[in-house]
Amino acid sequence: MASDIEVLVVGAGACGMAAAIAAHDGGANVAIIEKMERPGGNSSLSTGSVPAAGSKYQKAAGIDDTPEAMVRDLLAISGGTDAPELVKRMAEVSAPTVEWLIDDLGARMQLITAYKHIGHSIQRLHAPISRRGQDLVDDLLSFVQRRDIPLAVGNGATDLIAENGAIVGVAMNDGSSIRADKVILAVNGYAGNRDLVARFCPEIAGASYFGAHGSTGEAVLWGEKVGAGLANMAAYQGYAAVAHPHGSLLSWTTIEKGGILLNDRAERFGDESIGYSGYAKYVLAQGEFCYAVFDERIFQIASQEEEFVELAKYGGVKSADDIRALAKIFAPDSDKAAAAFDAYNAAAAGRGADAFGRKDFGLAPLTGRLYGCRVVPGLFHTQGGLKIGMNAEVLKPDGTPVPNLFAGGGAAAGISGRAGARGYASGNGLLTAIALGRLAGIAAARQVAGARA
Repeated sequence: MASDIEVLVVGAGACGMAAAIAAHDGGANVAIIEKMERPGGNSSLSTGSVPAAGSKYQKAAGIDDTPEAMVRDLLAISGGTDAPELVKRMAEVSAPTVEWLIDDLGARMQLITAYKHIGHSIQRLHAPISRRGQDLVDDLLSFVQRRDIPLAVGNGATDLIAENGAIVGVAMNDGSSIRADKVILAVNGYAGNRDLVARFCPEIAGASYFGAHGSTGEAVLWGEKVGAGLANMAAYQGYAAVAHPHGSLLSWTTIEKGGILLNDRAERFGDESIGYSGYAKYVLAQGEFCYAVFDERIFQIASQEEEFVELAKYGGVKSADDIRALAKIFAPDSDKAAAAFDAYNAAAAGRGADAFGRKDFGLAPLTGRLYGCRVVPGLFHTQGGLKIGMNAEVLKPDGTPVPNLFAGGGAAAGISGRAGARGYASGNGLLTAIALGRLAGIAAARQVAGARA
């Protein structure tokens, strides 16, 4: 039976739109379907940051970086991984991916030099000036529209269609089907599926989910049915500091630059420098709320980010002259808060080791006017998924491909290791979304062209 489309992309986040653009530009007939009423998914909720090693923008800024250095950084934070070759592949294609976004497509992004962020020893994050993923999504959507690539929203798939072991299309929620020569799964992960989270990531199953509503695990469920392998399934991206009750992210710059987190008993409880993802489970263990504490210098740095400015504007960030006054705003014991604050500052000043082993104190000791924000931990997206090859082709457990099927982003095995949240380096999710989407689109278009010849 003839196909309706050469390349069908399932999902319209950054991964899906990158895949569609690359496949279209490779000469294929492409369409995108999206089950939600608007494109974007978790990409819209991100900071839009994509790490790239050795980009032309780093070189222009005098920053020396290489894919090998990026691999070392990623493996240092992730530890063991089910997909070491994928880590290497993502590092190798990271700079070409970002340069494709900015130079070839026209995405409004720039190198961030103000900070390195979690997991990176070098400034290699490239992001929209606003640090809002929605701006990147808007750019990608405009690139899709300029190419007249069909994009159907509110129109979801319910399953893959396989014939003789090969994928030939998808079943739709209205009872129809779309036959395609190649199918690219860009449906994100399973963080919005409580059963799958409990199955694969039990340590964070009690946290509130703050990601996109469409992340319900179709790639895992469909992939298992057609014999695909799974990899790095226990990995996820948490966030240790979601402002409460506002629901927006408290910029981790506030902590990375020297801030701390106290629980509602006015106690510090760990080494905050392990990162916003790895620290989420420790915040979850504290009970209902925690609160961040940072100073005026850090407040000014974080104020370069629009979301932080909005949070402060709408009352999510409080201030006081000293730690006792600040503690009273958040209701814990001010004496204990002062003791925890003083002990941390002493360690930051070199007067003894930190009780929790923190060694990176940023701008601390904290001085002058202080700021605080009540926070809760959150689960944002999962980092494991379908086992894939070096061009995003979906693989069976034995390494052979599932014919005609590709996956990227949250649908695919990520680069954050095989266990928990500590392996998540900033930008891991968006890098695997855009880079794997692009690779899938290029490979699918080449296969289609080969079949035509």
